[in-house]
Amino acid sequence: MSFSSEASMLQSIRNRASSWGAKIIIGAIVVTLSLFGVESLVGLFSGGGDEVAKVNGEAITRQQVELEVQRAIRSGQVPADQERQLRRQVLDDLIDRMLIDQYVDEGGFHVSDDQLDQLIVTLPEFQDQDGRFSTELFRNRLASAGFTPVAFRQQLRVDVQRQQLQQGLAASAFSLASEAERLATLQGQQRSFRYHLLTEQDLDAAPDVSAADLESYYQAHRDDYQRPEQVKLNYVIVDRQTMAETMDVDEQALRERYAERAANAERRVSHIMVTFGDERSKEQARERLEQVRERLAQGDEFADLAEEFSDDTSTSGGGGDLGVISRGFFGEEFENAAFSLDKGQVSNIVETDNGLHLLKVTDVELPPFEELRDSLREEAALAASKDEFNERVQRLIDESFAADDLQSVADSVGVELQKSDWVSRDVNRGVLSEPGVMQAAFDKEVLEDGYNSEVIELDEDRRMVLRVAEQRPATALAFEEVEDRVRQAVLAEKRRQALMALADSRLEALRDGETPEIDWQSITGATRQNAEAPRFVAEAAFRLPAPANDDQTIYGEAVGDQGVALVALDEVSQGEVNSETVTGVSRLVERLRAQIAIAGLQEYLREEARIKRL
Repeated sequence: MSFSSEASMLQSIRNRASSWGAKIIIGAIVVTLSLFGVESLVGLFSGGGDEVAKVNGEAITRQQVELEVQRAIRSGQVPADQERQLRRQVLDDLIDRMLIDQYVDEGGFHVSDDQLDQLIVTLPEFQDQDGRFSTELFRNRLASAGFTPVAFRQQLRVDVQRQQLQQGLAASAFSLASEAERLATLQGQQRSFRYHLLTEQDLDAAPDVSAADLESYYQAHRDDYQRPEQVKLNYVIVDRQTMAETMDVDEQALRERYAERAANAERRVSHIMVTFGDERSKEQARERLEQVRERLAQGDEFADLAEEFSDDTSTSGGGGDLGVISRGFFGEEFENAAFSLDKGQVSNIVETDNGLHLLKVTDVELPPFEELRDSLREEAALAASKDEFNERVQRLIDESFAADDLQSVADSVGVELQKSDWVSRDVNRGVLSEPGVMQAAFDKEVLEDGYNSEVIELDEDRRMVLRVAEQRPATALAFEEVEDRVRQAVLAEKRRQALMALADSRLEALRDGETPEIDWQSITGATRQNAEAPRFVAEAAFRLPAPANDDQTIYGEAVGDQGVALVALDEVSQGEVNSETVTGVSRLVERLRAQIAIAGLQEYLREEARIKRL
């Protein structure tokens, strides 16, 4: 990046960071840096799947989007029945994160392997009750989040680099001591006030809505009553999972698949380790383990021998227990030996970089065969359907290319022709909302020329081809179609205006010293964080000037989406301010300024980037 372009970028960020708009929306544009956020799986699978977007030439694939969606559902962040609505937001988030990651890469942010190792062993998520790193906790947490150790390290490196960027922006933001003290004083301020929410019952009569009112409002808001460009679609889907449901799977296939699972199932392993080097030679270490094997053959317990012979002092007191292990964490020789054993078996002598070992599997974490029968059948059927699925997909590709319809294609492929109702580009439910589908439907060759679409890869197990059956352009809906909606809008607006006029009238009377009968709700000692009143009322109460003396009441009104209210401010008292409060406020201000800077950077990167949704 040249000096001039960098200066231009920084000026753009400063301009946005100083705007009220940026301050208002900052809470919604903070860059996510959680170790277990939805971005955690992207690096594992970035190489496969159709492209759904390109950011400065770098692709985002359909596979990434699908994995993000499933990750959010699996972690409980989003209910499964909302996954269709989630996809568009997921793609937007992936674009934003890719922009930040590209900026980080260009800026030369670096994290060494040693830094990652140190960070991993100090993360509280992986520490036991005594504050020590636990391999079992490490394994469980990664498994629940969908990681292998290697993939976790890759994602952690990205997260730390993003944190470096955030910390650099935070370090450039500061506040004066006097400013922090003033803000802390305001933060702790308490106010006692009264309020009254005006309702339609306070009006002398309900607002009258005439035909002229409806017509006038409709003409002024025609853009609010647009029907977008829409199409009716015919489409076919080749679904491997649907095919698998009809597959016959024999008992032998289930048993073989169970054996495969057993070979890779997580195991609880104990070991006896004997080191070699300065104190003993490798041959002496081997002889020492041979003595252990003889003792085992004589009936001695593995746990007792671990305490007597093992040089791994961190596990010898616990019988050599290493906890439950999965593939990808220990070395190849160690894992090959461990995963070749059944429960209760002891390995031959295994050599690793840190010594010689005897391994014993004390448990295999695999449910009984009958508990897994259904899932084994699904796996086996899915595997058995692979060839037929590929054959059908190839037939779908070949025949849909030249066909003038989709019914013949559906018949040939052996699937049902499906038909949609009228849908627009922003359809938000069902298979048509998945990435790439509506882009294909509104492609010029499909929409205008009448061709079948190319084959759309929905995910690993589904392929789709669609065709436009009917289309209709965007148009303003006739008044008769939206009359009820217009009437409700006009009535709401007239009611709001009447309540505001009533509030102005009563406010004028209160300020003139009159005492109209009002059912006030009293709030005592409210703070900005806890007012026990509707938010728009509390905000209005804290915007009013403080009374000049104890006998004065300051009147105002509050207007918000929740309604219209009268507000009477009776008392303002300053909260206690101490050094801890001032420090906390100062940090908060600096953090918010840093977040505003990040928001400005994000917006700048979006404006400058070449983003293409496919």
